Amino acid sequence: MFLLGIDLGTSSIKASIVDASSKKEIASAQYPDVEAEISSPQKGWAEQDPEMWWENTQEAIKRVMASGLFDAQQIVSIGISYQMHGLVMVDKDQKVLRPSIIWCDSRAVGQGDSAFKTIGQAKALSHLLNSPGNFTAAKLAWVKENEPAVFEKCDKIMLPGDFIAMKMTGEITATNSGLSEGIFWDFQENKVSDDVLKAFGFTSSIIPTIKPVFSNHGEVSSEIAQSLGIKAGIPIAYKAGDQPNNALSLNVVNPGEIAATAGTSGVVYAVSDQVAFDPKSRINSFAHVNHGMDSQNRIGILLCINGTGILNRWLKDNIGGGIGYQEMNNKASKIAIGSDGLVMMPFGNGSERMLQNQLYGGEVLGLDFNIHSQAHLFRAGQEGIVFSMKYGFDLMKDLGVVPSVIRAGHANMFLSEVFTETMVNVTQVPVEMYDTHGAKGAALGSGVGAGVFANIAEAMAGLTLLKVIEPNVAQKEEYANAYGNWFSKLKV
Repeated sequence: MFLLGIDLGTSSIKASIVDASSKKEIASAQYPDVEAEISSPQKGWAEQDPEMWWENTQEAIKRVMASGLFDAQQIVSIGISYQMHGLVMVDKDQKVLRPSIIWCDSRAVGQGDSAFKTIGQAKALSHLLNSPGNFTAAKLAWVKENEPAVFEKCDKIMLPGDFIAMKMTGEITATNSGLSEGIFWDFQENKVSDDVLKAFGFTSSIIPTIKPVFSNHGEVSSEIAQSLGIKAGIPIAYKAGDQPNNALSLNVVNPGEIAATAGTSGVVYAVSDQVAFDPKSRINSFAHVNHGMDSQNRIGILLCINGTGILNRWLKDNIGGGIGYQEMNNKASKIAIGSDGLVMMPFGNGSERMLQNQLYGGEVLGLDFNIHSQAHLFRAGQEGIVFSMKYGFDLMKDLGVVPSVIRAGHANMFLSEVFTETMVNVTQVPVEMYDTHGAKGAALGSGVGAGVFANIAEAMAGLTLLKVIEPNVAQKEEYANAYGNWFSKLKV
């Protein structure tokens, strides 16, 4: 038996085939080869076309099918991981009404702040665990206020992964985890929040049928199956946002366990059994993939830095002069810790939750034309990303997050020794690197949802530890001084 995982990222779609018996990846493919564009019609806006996601998903699946390394007729379940917080709107015929307002779009901060006041700070935080902020519900409110004709045609709203599942099955479903990331979920009432619906003037009919994360979210239609070269009737048995899914792929499912990822955005994600929240909503709390299973609380405490891989990509495209990421990493490694005083603030990709929804902007500080080079910029970029994560890491301690180890997949910016070593030495926490990624995790999650595995522990039993990076005690002070120099220039 084989399991198919789909990871709908901001830059590309990845598809993975996992052997259910060995839990090892057999084949994977990515599409497109060049990072997908983000449309920004106005400053602070970020949109993508959901139909582009679907086209890219089909191409990624067709590529993995073309590998010839497995029998496609033995695929028994499909899992979907997706970029969080996006808004997809469809009419009663399941036609997309407008481009998706994606996770790094900043336009709806005002709508979220207004609802926060209407609901009341104490009630919003205790029931939603967050301010409505700039999340999916607030984005829908922006559409309601600014594009009323579009809003009137809306039959259902979805997160990006729900849309891909709809295209494959014709069914529209939601999960408690997904609705919580959109700030629709009331943790005290364990249902869609009446307060949010009332504050924004939404009817409950726009919310899809709610099902558990690990369950049947529809079965692949005959038409789509024929197009993709798979069997009809395969269930979509798992859907989760990319960060909860990344945690699952690293077997981070129990209180005290922590995952990190550094793709387009950078995230530190901890699991807690406490329904906890940050009073200023700088750190966000969502329902983890296993929240409510066995009647237990499993809350994902999430720190997000918007400008991570996207900053590295900007440096490659605009400063790199045609070189690739590996050469950038090599050049950065030749520069001393602290980049000879060059400081970079990685906040140029929308409003930053950690900075209380400031549209801060990216900055380069301390540039000396006589000593600083291209390589200094590469290192300062990676250090700035890690330092911003360290700043958020310290905020997480107020929610009881005190890690002994951080788990990460050997992918994206964790492929850089500079990035990884800076993370370990600034936080003084070891990093365990595993042979996993989002699409593989989604495939294994689908095995749980389809009953191939009895539980999450069985699904993750094949996880392989590649290496452990320990803090360098001799360089502790150098990294601390470099972080202190960065921190002193942060305007918060």
